[in-house]
Amino acid sequence: MTTVVLADDEALLRKALASLLPLEGEITVLAEADDGEAAVRATLRHRPDVLVIDLEMPRVDGLGAVTRIRDVLPEQVILMLTRHARPGVLRKALKLGVQGFVSKSAGPDHITSVIKALHAGRRWIDPDVSALALVDDCPLTDREVEVLRATGHGYSVADIAGQLHLAEGTVRNYLSHAMQKTQTRTRHEAARYAREHDWL
Repeated sequence: MTTVVLADDEALLRKALASLLPLEGEITVLAEADDGEAAVRATLRHRPDVLVIDLEMPRVDGLGAVTRIRDVLPEQVILMLTRHARPGVLRKALKLGVQGFVSKSAGPDHITSVIKALHAGRRWIDPDVSALALVDDCPLTDREVEVLRATGHGYSVADIAGQLHLAEGTVRNYLSHAMQKTQTRTRHEAARYAREHDWL
């Protein structure tokens, strides 16, 4: 039996997976989470064999949640679900030790087989995800992407500085560089531009 925690802010998809995964194989869903904060709490509490987590979630996104989980559970097996393999994201996820990457359009039978593979110690990246991730035309640095992603979630410069453990002046510098690279006038325009180009 393989135990999982499911983290996805799309309730319909999360509930469907919670119902279907046990039918596809010997999988027990220990808990569900609807945002990154809840994903961290549920994973640390239940310590599942595999955490199945969405990349894009409110408050704390998938990468942010994985970073915090890794601090406490460095060996946690993680399968990340994504609609878009944004350039740079796959690289960062792999650096964080994410073992699997699957498209959110995948069927429950495929997700089940990947969960089993990861639990057995293997890795998996869907071919369509890896192909998209190889097209890296993003001029932004990892830090610039992080501050723009936080800006897109509505956080202030002070909030972003606190989240990323940076000085406010440093955050402003990253935002200024990102605005120059995207040729935009405000940080919110820069975040919107970067999201439209699948850089976040």
